[in-house]
Amino acid sequence: MTKTGALALPGVLLLALFFALPVIAVAVDALSEGGAAFARVFATAGFWRAAGGSAVLTFFAASLSTMIGIGVALHLSRLSPRRRTALSFVIALPLTFSGLIVAYGFILGYGRAGFVTQVLARAGFDAASIGGALFTPTGLAFASSYYLIPRVVIGMLPILVNFDRAQLAAAESLGATPAQAFRQVLLPQVAAPLLASFCLVAAVVFGAYGTALALVGTQLPILPLRLYSLISETGSDFPAAAALALLITAVCSTIITTGEWLGAKHERHL
Repeated sequence: MTKTGALALPGVLLLALFFALPVIAVAVDALSEGGAAFARVFATAGFWRAAGGSAVLTFFAASLSTMIGIGVALHLSRLSPRRRTALSFVIALPLTFSGLIVAYGFILGYGRAGFVTQVLARAGFDAASIGGALFTPTGLAFASSYYLIPRVVIGMLPILVNFDRAQLAAAESLGATPAQAFRQVLLPQVAAPLLASFCLVAAVVFGAYGTALALVGTQLPILPLRLYSLISETGSDFPAAAALALLITAVCSTIITTGEWLGAKHERHL
């Protein structure tokens, strides 16, 4: 075995034990009836509505997180290394929390009796409307962005730190506004890694269920919550659950692969 192969061996073993083997086990269960389990999943009432709900939630949450994340990363890239490191540490803290903890934190802050809700109620806003909004798809996208934005920031910050800002200065000296310089000079050069970051957070939110389960229960029509209902105490169709799990895994893997391809394409052109 070469030195490179020896260094890659731990990663290969980790991938095999914690990804390949579980996926194979789920695939065996899903295919135990041939294609009947997949047919039941597609024929189940509400499946296509849940698929559409997942697509809308994923697009909205990933778009919001990407737009905010690129703005935060751009601001951090302009700071001194010491301040950038300190703020990056704080921004990355949400990644250490599970989805359930994030959900309960937002309930305490923005729920019907939450601190922020009560403060806004004292300012004249309707507490019932503000608190109730958290338990809707829009509120779920808002809460999910809490742990999606740091992923965008972490992915984009090294690229923006190393970007040659003389190009922006040259564009502005020729009459471009800062917004035009950003849109016509910076954005085209970082579009590929930005799309890769979008794909990363899209895959995360598409397959996440902890935050959604805590905020909206199983009433929201998205695929992870349908999977949860199939494997909970009230569910008994495990081949169908395995088939749905494979479908969600396939979609997330496709999104991640697209992002990696875009990132690799960007690296080749540098």
